[in-house]
Amino acid sequence: MEDVPLPVLFEQARKIHSTATESGADQELVRKGCEALKKCEDMVSKLGLFSANETKDDISTNNLKYLLVPFYFAELAEKIAQSDRILSLKASHAKLKEFISFCEAMELVPEEELETSIQGGSNSLVDRRAQKIARFKRQRAAELKLLEIKERKERRGRSSKAAALSTPVEAGEEDVLDDDVEEEREAWLTTISLAICKAFDLLEMLKKEEEILSAIKEKQSKDGDKEFSQDVLDDRTKRAEAWHRDAAVRSRYTKPAEPITCATFAQDVLEGRAKVSQAHDHKHQPMIFGPASLVGGSLTSERERMAAQVFQPSFRLPTMSIEEAGLKEMEMMNKWQERNAKMMEEANSSWYKDNSKQGPSEEDDEDDDAAQDKARAWDDWKDDNPRGAGNTKLTPCG
Repeated sequence: MEDVPLPVLFEQARKIHSTATESGADQELVRKGCEALKKCEDMVSKLGLFSANETKDDISTNNLKYLLVPFYFAELAEKIAQSDRILSLKASHAKLKEFISFCEAMELVPEEELETSIQGGSNSLVDRRAQKIARFKRQRAAELKLLEIKERKERRGRSSKAAALSTPVEAGEEDVLDDDVEEEREAWLTTISLAICKAFDLLEMLKKEEEILSAIKEKQSKDGDKEFSQDVLDDRTKRAEAWHRDAAVRSRYTKPAEPITCATFAQDVLEGRAKVSQAHDHKHQPMIFGPASLVGGSLTSERERMAAQVFQPSFRLPTMSIEEAGLKEMEMMNKWQERNAKMMEEANSSWYKDNSKQGPSEEDDEDDDAAQDKARAWDDWKDDNPRGAGNTKLTPCG
Protein backbone atom coordinates (compact mmCIF):
# COMPACT_ATOMS: atom_id res chain seq x y z
CA MET A 1 0.00 0.00 0.00
CA GLU A 2 2.98 2.33 0.39
CA ASP A 3 3.51 2.79 -3.35
CA VAL A 4 -0.16 2.74 -4.42
CA PRO A 5 -1.53 6.16 -5.48
CA LEU A 6 -4.54 7.61 -3.66
CA PRO A 7 -7.18 7.14 -6.46
CA VAL A 8 -6.27 3.44 -6.90
CA LEU A 9 -6.18 2.85 -3.14
CA PHE A 10 -9.56 4.53 -2.64
CA GLU A 11 -11.10 2.49 -5.44
CA GLN A 12 -9.82 -0.75 -3.87
CA ALA A 13 -11.17 0.26 -0.46
CA ARG A 14 -14.54 1.19 -1.97
CA LYS A 15 -14.80 -2.23 -3.68
CA ILE A 16 -13.95 -3.97 -0.40
CA HIS A 17 -16.61 -1.90 1.39
CA SER A 18 -19.23 -2.78 -1.23
CA THR A 19 -18.36 -6.50 -1.06
CA ALA A 20 -18.35 -6.60 2.76
CA THR A 21 -21.72 -4.84 3.07
CA GLU A 22 -23.48 -6.87 0.38
CA SER A 23 -22.17 -10.43 0.86
CA GLY A 24 -21.55 -10.50 4.60
CA ALA A 25 -18.63 -9.56 6.82
CA ASP A 26 -15.51 -11.62 6.06
CA GLN A 27 -13.15 -10.61 8.87
CA GLU A 28 -9.98 -10.81 6.79
CA LEU A 29 -11.55 -8.72 4.04
CA VAL A 30 -12.92 -6.21 6.55
CA ARG A 31 -9.49 -5.75 8.14
CA LYS A 32 -7.90 -5.19 4.72
CA GLY A 33 -10.53 -2.57 3.92
CA CYS A 34 -9.90 -0.80 7.23
CA GLU A 35 -6.17 -0.73 6.57
CA ALA A 36 -6.72 0.70 3.07
CA LEU A 37 -9.10 3.37 4.38
CA LYS A 38 -6.68 4.27 7.17
CA LYS A 39 -3.97 4.74 4.56
CA CYS A 40 -6.38 6.88 2.49
CA GLU A 41 -7.03 9.09 5.55
CA ASP A 42 -3.33 9.61 6.08
CA MET A 43 -2.72 10.48 2.43
CA VAL A 44 -5.70 12.92 2.33
CA SER A 45 -4.38 14.59 5.50
CA LYS A 46 -0.81 14.85 4.15
CA LEU A 47 -1.94 16.17 0.78
CA GLY A 48 -4.22 18.77 2.41
CA LEU A 49 -7.09 18.16 -0.02
CA PHE A 50 -9.67 19.83 2.23
CA SER A 51 -9.68 23.00 4.25
CA ALA A 52 -11.91 24.17 7.09
CA ASN A 53 -12.86 27.40 5.28
CA GLU A 54 -14.02 25.62 2.09
CA THR A 55 -17.50 24.60 1.02
CA LYS A 56 -18.70 21.98 -1.42
CA ASP A 57 -18.48 24.47 -4.30
CA ASP A 58 -14.78 25.03 -3.64
CA ILE A 59 -13.85 21.34 -3.80
CA SER A 60 -12.88 19.93 -7.17
CA THR A 61 -14.84 17.06 -8.67
CA ASN A 62 -11.89 14.66 -8.44
CA ASN A 63 -11.57 15.24 -4.68
CA LEU A 64 -15.26 15.02 -3.71
CA LYS A 65 -15.18 11.24 -3.40
CA TYR A 66 -12.55 11.37 -0.62
CA LEU A 67 -15.17 12.87 1.70
CA LEU A 68 -16.62 9.35 1.95
CA VAL A 69 -13.47 7.84 3.51
CA PRO A 70 -14.59 8.31 7.18
CA PHE A 71 -18.07 6.92 6.37
CA TYR A 72 -16.68 3.78 4.72
CA PHE A 73 -14.24 3.41 7.62
CA ALA A 74 -17.11 3.65 10.16
CA GLU A 75 -19.19 0.99 8.42
CA LEU A 76 -16.29 -1.43 8.18
CA ALA A 77 -15.10 -0.76 11.77
CA GLU A 78 -18.57 -1.68 13.05
CA LYS A 79 -18.26 -5.12 11.41
CA ILE A 80 -14.93 -6.04 13.06
CA ALA A 81 -15.44 -8.88 15.55
CA GLN A 82 -13.73 -8.22 18.91
CA SER A 83 -14.00 -9.71 22.36
CA ASP A 84 -15.34 -6.38 23.58
CA ARG A 85 -18.05 -5.22 21.19
CA ILE A 86 -18.16 -1.76 22.76
CA LEU A 87 -14.70 -0.94 21.39
CA SER A 88 -15.87 -1.53 17.79
CA LEU A 89 -18.99 0.54 18.42
CA LYS A 90 -16.98 3.44 19.83
CA ALA A 91 -14.54 3.41 16.90
CA SER A 92 -17.37 3.42 14.37
CA HIS A 93 -19.23 6.09 16.37
CA ALA A 94 -16.17 8.38 16.32
CA LYS A 95 -15.70 8.03 12.56
CA LEU A 96 -19.38 8.75 11.92
CA LYS A 97 -19.18 11.88 14.06
CA GLU A 98 -16.11 12.97 12.11
CA PHE A 99 -17.85 12.39 8.79
CA ILE A 100 -21.03 14.26 9.79
CA SER A 101 -19.15 17.23 11.25
CA PHE A 102 -16.97 17.53 8.13
CA CYS A 103 -20.06 17.37 5.85
CA GLU A 104 -21.71 19.98 8.05
CA ALA A 105 -18.71 22.29 7.54
CA MET A 106 -19.00 21.70 3.79
CA GLU A 107 -22.73 22.64 3.89
CA LEU A 108 -23.83 19.16 2.76
CA VAL A 109 -26.06 18.22 5.72
CA PRO A 110 -29.79 19.04 5.27
CA GLU A 111 -31.28 21.77 7.44
CA GLU A 112 -33.72 19.39 9.17
CA GLU A 113 -30.86 17.22 10.41
CA LEU A 114 -28.94 20.29 11.56
CA GLU A 115 -31.91 21.58 13.58
CA THR A 116 -32.40 18.18 15.19
CA SER A 117 -28.72 17.83 16.09
CA ILE A 118 -28.65 21.34 17.55
CA GLN A 119 -31.71 20.63 19.71
CA GLY A 120 -30.14 17.36 20.86
CA GLY A 121 -32.80 15.11 19.34
CA SER A 122 -36.51 15.12 20.00
CA ASN A 123 -38.00 12.89 22.67
CA SER A 124 -41.43 12.84 21.06
CA LEU A 125 -42.30 9.66 19.19
CA VAL A 126 -44.23 11.65 16.60
CA ASP A 127 -41.26 13.92 15.87
CA ARG A 128 -38.85 11.00 15.64
CA ARG A 129 -41.19 9.15 13.31
CA ALA A 130 -41.57 12.21 11.06
CA GLN A 131 -37.79 12.65 11.05
CA LYS A 132 -37.25 9.01 10.03
CA ILE A 133 -39.85 9.29 7.26
CA ALA A 134 -38.21 12.45 5.88
CA ARG A 135 -34.76 10.81 6.05
CA PHE A 136 -36.08 7.72 4.25
CA LYS A 137 -37.57 9.89 1.50
CA ARG A 138 -34.24 11.69 1.00
CA GLN A 139 -32.43 8.36 0.89
CA ARG A 140 -34.88 6.95 -1.64
CA ALA A 141 -34.61 10.06 -3.83
CA ALA A 142 -30.80 9.83 -3.77
CA GLU A 143 -30.88 6.15 -4.77
CA LEU A 144 -33.24 6.86 -7.67
CA LYS A 145 -31.08 9.77 -8.81
CA LEU A 146 -27.93 7.61 -8.79
CA LEU A 147 -29.75 4.96 -10.81
CA GLU A 148 -30.89 7.60 -13.30
CA ILE A 149 -27.33 8.96 -13.68
CA LYS A 150 -26.00 5.45 -14.22
CA GLU A 151 -28.56 4.68 -16.92
CA ARG A 152 -27.95 8.03 -18.61
CA LYS A 153 -24.22 7.42 -18.63
CA GLU A 154 -24.67 3.96 -20.12
CA ARG A 155 -26.96 5.28 -22.84
CA ARG A 156 -24.53 8.05 -23.73
CA GLY A 157 -21.68 5.57 -23.78
CA ARG A 158 -23.54 3.29 -26.17
CA SER A 159 -24.49 6.18 -28.46
CA SER A 160 -20.93 7.56 -28.42
CA LYS A 161 -19.55 4.16 -29.29
CA ALA A 162 -21.99 3.78 -32.18
CA ALA A 163 -21.23 7.29 -33.41
CA ALA A 164 -17.47 6.63 -33.22
CA LEU A 165 -17.89 3.53 -35.32
CA SER A 166 -19.98 5.28 -37.96
CA THR A 167 -18.35 8.73 -38.19
CA PRO A 168 -14.95 10.16 -37.23
CA VAL A 169 -14.59 12.40 -34.19
CA GLU A 170 -15.60 15.94 -35.00
CA ALA A 171 -15.83 19.26 -33.21
CA GLY A 172 -17.99 19.31 -30.10
CA GLU A 173 -16.08 16.67 -28.15
CA GLU A 174 -15.20 19.22 -25.48
CA ASP A 175 -18.93 19.73 -24.70
CA VAL A 176 -19.32 16.02 -24.15
CA LEU A 177 -16.37 16.01 -21.76
CA ASP A 178 -17.88 18.93 -19.85
CA ASP A 179 -21.16 17.02 -19.56
CA ASP A 180 -19.27 14.02 -18.19
CA VAL A 181 -17.58 16.16 -15.54
CA GLU A 182 -20.85 17.74 -14.43
CA GLU A 183 -22.52 14.34 -14.32
CA GLU A 184 -19.68 12.88 -12.27
CA ARG A 185 -19.89 15.78 -9.81
CA GLU A 186 -23.64 15.33 -9.47
CA ALA A 187 -23.18 11.59 -8.90
CA TRP A 188 -20.61 12.08 -6.11
CA LEU A 189 -22.72 14.77 -4.40
CA THR A 190 -25.73 12.44 -4.50
CA THR A 191 -23.63 9.59 -3.10
CA ILE A 192 -22.48 11.82 -0.24
CA SER A 193 -26.11 12.81 0.48
CA LEU A 194 -27.07 9.12 0.58
CA ALA A 195 -24.14 8.40 2.92
CA ILE A 196 -25.27 11.19 5.26
CA CYS A 197 -28.73 9.62 5.59
CA LYS A 198 -27.21 6.22 6.29
CA ALA A 199 -24.75 7.76 8.76
CA PHE A 200 -27.51 9.28 10.91
CA ASP A 201 -29.42 5.96 10.97
CA LEU A 202 -26.27 4.00 11.83
CA LEU A 203 -25.38 6.53 14.52
CA GLU A 204 -28.72 6.02 16.27
CA MET A 205 -28.40 2.24 16.03
CA LEU A 206 -24.87 2.21 17.45
CA LYS A 207 -25.91 4.49 20.28
CA LYS A 208 -28.76 2.17 21.31
CA GLU A 209 -26.57 -0.93 21.06
CA GLU A 210 -23.84 0.71 23.13
CA GLU A 211 -26.36 1.66 25.83
CA ILE A 212 -27.65 -1.92 25.99
CA LEU A 213 -24.16 -3.44 26.20
CA SER A 214 -23.10 -0.89 28.82
CA ALA A 215 -26.16 -1.74 30.93
CA ILE A 216 -25.38 -5.46 30.68
CA LYS A 217 -21.75 -4.87 31.58
CA GLU A 218 -22.75 -2.73 34.56
CA LYS A 219 -25.17 -5.39 35.75
CA GLN A 220 -22.47 -8.04 35.47
CA SER A 221 -20.06 -5.92 37.47
CA LYS A 222 -22.69 -5.37 40.20
CA ASP A 223 -23.58 -9.06 40.43
CA GLY A 224 -19.91 -10.01 40.81
CA ASP A 225 -19.24 -13.49 39.44
CA LYS A 226 -22.75 -13.82 38.10
CA GLU A 227 -22.81 -13.81 34.33
CA PHE A 228 -25.35 -14.37 31.62
CA SER A 229 -24.16 -17.89 31.01
CA GLN A 230 -25.57 -20.39 28.56
CA ASP A 231 -27.45 -22.14 31.38
CA VAL A 232 -29.40 -18.96 32.14
CA LEU A 233 -30.26 -18.52 28.48
CA ASP A 234 -31.33 -22.17 28.21
CA ASP A 235 -33.53 -21.76 31.28
CA ARG A 236 -35.18 -18.69 29.73
CA THR A 237 -35.73 -20.60 26.49
CA LYS A 238 -37.33 -23.53 28.34
CA ARG A 239 -39.66 -21.21 30.26
CA ALA A 240 -40.69 -19.43 27.04
CA GLU A 241 -41.39 -22.75 25.30
CA ALA A 242 -43.42 -23.99 28.29
CA TRP A 243 -45.44 -20.78 28.28
CA HIS A 244 -46.20 -21.17 24.57
CA ARG A 245 -47.25 -24.81 25.07
CA ASP A 246 -49.59 -23.85 27.91
CA ALA A 247 -50.99 -21.04 25.79
CA ALA A 248 -51.69 -23.51 22.97
CA VAL A 249 -53.53 -25.78 25.42
CA ARG A 250 -55.49 -22.87 26.87
CA SER A 251 -56.52 -21.65 23.43
CA ARG A 252 -58.69 -24.72 22.95
CA TYR A 253 -60.80 -23.81 25.98
CA THR A 254 -60.90 -20.11 25.23
CA LYS A 255 -62.59 -20.82 21.87
CA PRO A 256 -66.32 -20.15 22.37
CA ALA A 257 -68.57 -23.18 22.02
CA GLU A 258 -71.50 -23.19 19.64
CA PRO A 259 -74.72 -21.94 21.24
CA ILE A 260 -77.30 -24.47 22.42
CA THR A 261 -80.58 -23.84 20.60
CA CYS A 262 -82.63 -26.67 22.09
CA ALA A 263 -84.23 -26.03 25.47
CA THR A 264 -84.59 -29.74 26.27
CA PHE A 265 -80.93 -30.41 25.55
CA ALA A 266 -79.92 -27.40 27.66
CA GLN A 267 -81.88 -28.84 30.56
CA ASP A 268 -80.17 -32.21 30.05
CA VAL A 269 -76.75 -30.51 30.16
CA LEU A 270 -77.63 -28.60 33.32
CA GLU A 271 -78.84 -31.77 35.07
CA GLY A 272 -75.85 -33.82 33.94
CA ARG A 273 -77.63 -36.19 31.55
CA ALA A 274 -75.72 -34.92 28.48
CA LYS A 275 -72.49 -33.17 27.54
CA VAL A 276 -71.93 -29.95 25.64
CA SER A 277 -69.91 -31.78 23.00
CA GLN A 278 -73.02 -33.80 22.04
CA ALA A 279 -74.88 -30.71 20.86
CA HIS A 280 -74.66 -31.54 17.16
CA ASP A 281 -75.75 -35.17 17.62
CA HIS A 282 -78.72 -34.38 19.83
CA LYS A 283 -82.19 -34.97 18.41
CA HIS A 284 -85.18 -33.59 20.26
CA GLN A 285 -87.63 -36.29 21.29
CA PRO A 286 -91.01 -35.77 22.97
CA MET A 287 -91.09 -36.53 26.67
CA ILE A 288 -92.50 -39.94 27.63
CA PHE A 289 -94.61 -40.27 30.74
CA GLY A 290 -95.59 -43.30 32.74
CA PRO A 291 -94.07 -46.79 32.72
CA ALA A 292 -92.69 -46.35 29.19
CA SER A 293 -90.13 -43.96 30.58
CA LEU A 294 -88.92 -46.65 32.99
CA VAL A 295 -88.56 -49.46 30.48
CA GLY A 296 -85.36 -48.01 28.98
CA GLY A 297 -85.67 -50.01 25.76
CA SER A 298 -87.97 -50.81 22.88
CA LEU A 299 -91.39 -52.27 23.65
CA THR A 300 -91.34 -55.98 22.82
CA SER A 301 -94.82 -57.20 23.82
CA GLU A 302 -98.41 -56.04 23.67
CA ARG A 303 -98.55 -55.95 27.45
CA GLU A 304 -95.65 -53.49 27.59
CA ARG A 305 -97.25 -51.38 24.87
CA MET A 306 -100.52 -51.17 26.79
CA ALA A 307 -98.67 -50.43 30.02
CA ALA A 308 -96.78 -47.62 28.31
CA GLN A 309 -100.07 -45.96 27.39
CA VAL A 310 -101.06 -45.59 31.03
CA PHE A 311 -100.99 -42.06 32.44
CA GLN A 312 -100.31 -40.52 29.05
CA PRO A 313 -101.46 -36.92 28.50
CA SER A 314 -104.83 -36.40 26.85
CA PHE A 315 -103.40 -33.98 24.27
CA ARG A 316 -101.11 -34.60 21.34
CA LEU A 317 -97.45 -34.10 22.23
CA PRO A 318 -95.27 -31.93 20.01
CA THR A 319 -93.27 -33.70 17.33
CA MET A 320 -90.69 -30.96 16.91
CA SER A 321 -89.05 -28.29 19.02
CA ILE A 322 -89.65 -24.56 18.75
CA GLU A 323 -86.29 -24.19 17.02
CA GLU A 324 -87.17 -26.83 14.39
CA ALA A 325 -90.57 -25.21 13.82
CA GLY A 326 -88.86 -21.85 13.31
CA LEU A 327 -86.46 -23.41 10.80
CA LYS A 328 -89.40 -24.97 8.93
CA GLU A 329 -91.21 -21.65 8.84
CA MET A 330 -88.06 -19.92 7.66
CA GLU A 331 -87.67 -22.49 4.88
CA MET A 332 -91.28 -21.92 3.79
CA MET A 333 -90.73 -18.17 3.80
CA ASN A 334 -87.60 -18.56 1.66
CA LYS A 335 -89.49 -20.68 -0.86
CA TRP A 336 -92.32 -18.13 -0.95
CA GLN A 337 -89.83 -15.30 -1.54
CA GLU A 338 -88.11 -17.28 -4.29
CA ARG A 339 -91.48 -17.93 -5.97
CA ASN A 340 -92.44 -14.26 -5.78
CA ALA A 341 -89.05 -13.23 -7.15
CA LYS A 342 -89.48 -15.65 -10.04
CA MET A 343 -92.95 -14.32 -10.80
CA MET A 344 -91.70 -10.73 -10.74
CA GLU A 345 -88.85 -11.70 -13.04
CA GLU A 346 -91.29 -13.28 -15.49
CA ALA A 347 -93.54 -10.23 -15.29
CA ASN A 348 -90.65 -7.93 -16.09
CA SER A 349 -89.26 -10.16 -18.82
CA SER A 350 -89.41 -9.28 -22.53
CA TRP A 351 -91.75 -12.22 -23.20
CA TYR A 352 -94.43 -10.80 -20.93
CA LYS A 353 -93.94 -7.28 -22.26
CA ASP A 354 -94.10 -8.48 -25.86
CA ASN A 355 -97.34 -10.33 -25.16
CA SER A 356 -98.80 -7.25 -23.53
CA LYS A 357 -97.80 -5.12 -26.53
CA GLN A 358 -99.37 -7.41 -29.08
CA GLY A 359 -102.24 -6.03 -31.19
CA PRO A 360 -105.91 -6.80 -30.65
CA SER A 361 -107.34 -10.21 -31.41
CA GLU A 362 -109.27 -11.24 -34.57
CA GLU A 363 -112.67 -10.47 -32.99
CA ASP A 364 -111.45 -6.99 -32.10
CA ASP A 365 -110.26 -6.59 -35.68
CA GLU A 366 -113.70 -7.55 -37.01
CA ASP A 367 -115.44 -5.09 -34.70
CA ASP A 368 -113.05 -2.36 -35.78
CA ASP A 369 -113.75 -3.07 -39.48
CA ALA A 370 -117.50 -2.91 -38.95
CA ALA A 371 -117.22 0.36 -37.06
CA GLN A 372 -114.97 1.74 -39.79
CA ASP A 373 -117.48 0.76 -42.56
CA LYS A 374 -120.29 2.36 -40.61
CA ALA A 375 -118.32 5.57 -40.17
CA ARG A 376 -117.52 5.68 -43.88
CA ALA A 377 -121.21 5.18 -44.82
CA TRP A 378 -122.21 7.98 -42.51
CA ASP A 379 -119.59 10.26 -44.03
CA ASP A 380 -120.85 9.44 -47.52
CA TRP A 381 -124.46 10.18 -46.49
CA LYS A 382 -123.45 13.52 -45.00
CA ASP A 383 -121.69 14.39 -48.24
CA ASP A 384 -124.86 13.62 -50.23
CA ASN A 385 -127.14 15.36 -47.74
CA PRO A 386 -125.57 18.55 -46.47
CA ARG A 387 -126.88 20.18 -43.35
CA GLY A 388 -130.36 21.74 -43.85
CA ALA A 389 -130.92 20.24 -47.32
CA GLY A 390 -134.31 18.67 -46.36
CA ASN A 391 -135.79 21.83 -44.72
CA THR A 392 -136.38 24.01 -47.79
CA LYS A 393 -139.78 25.21 -46.53
CA LEU A 394 -138.23 26.69 -43.44
CA THR A 395 -135.72 28.84 -45.26
CA PRO A 396 -136.63 32.53 -45.87
CA CYS A 397 -136.29 32.23 -49.61
CA GLY A 398 -138.03 28.87 -49.91
